[in-house]
Amino acid sequence: MTTTFNFTGRTAIVTGGTRGIGAAITLALLKAGAAVHATYAGNEAAAAAFQAACAEFAGRLTLHRFDVGDYAAVEHFYKGIEAAGVKPDILVNNAGIRRDGVVGMLSRDDWQKVLDTNLGGTYAMSKFAVQLMMRNRSGRIISITSPSGKLGFEGQANYAAAKAGQVAFTRSLSKEVARRGITVNCVSPGFIETDFIADLPAETAAAYRAMVPMKRFGKAEEVASSVLFLASAEAAYITGATLEITGGL
Repeated sequence: MTTTFNFTGRTAIVTGGTRGIGAAITLALLKAGAAVHATYAGNEAAAAAFQAACAEFAGRLTLHRFDVGDYAAVEHFYKGIEAAGVKPDILVNNAGIRRDGVVGMLSRDDWQKVLDTNLGGTYAMSKFAVQLMMRNRSGRIISITSPSGKLGFEGQANYAAAKAGQVAFTRSLSKEVARRGITVNCVSPGFIETDFIADLPAETAAAYRAMVPMKRFGKAEEVASSVLFLASAEAAYITGATLEITGGL
């Protein structure tokens, strides 16, 4: 069997879809023929630059600005696309933030904001997506998690807790919707060359790179390919799983 990713006629939502891994996922879906609704929280310059770079796909790319950690904003977004007749086939929960700090010094705001965005956003976006997907008895939900949720990294208790929660959430939701033809999975990228880790001190980046058996950081496109596989028809019997893209970390 020849495996090709053809998403012509399918509609995807990618949160945090204009930068880093999210941008790579959006672009990969567009190249495969999908219509994509990409969300972003507030970086207008990055969103505009990404939209300009995707000019050839202008008819299939729509950008939406809102905070996935804001439940009311998520609900408003879904009401808008439903009113416009949009029926999402694929949801990629990619939006995420870091606010690092050791627990003893971690502010409640930094704890809560990371949980609200990384885990609360996954819940809210998935909840409304499921309601629409169940009508069609098909759908793909893919959440971008992190090895931090399993390994834990110093100064990232909030981030690790949210990412571990995503995996548990995925396992539970996958069982709730399996009979409706909806699969729910995670992709867990390790250290990927994006702005997300660009602020790491050089010595920290070197130490993290040394931890990876392949001795390099991954590329956003390598994560995007894995997302496309889980979103494809070929992955119809995979659900409740976490696919690690870590270079052997």
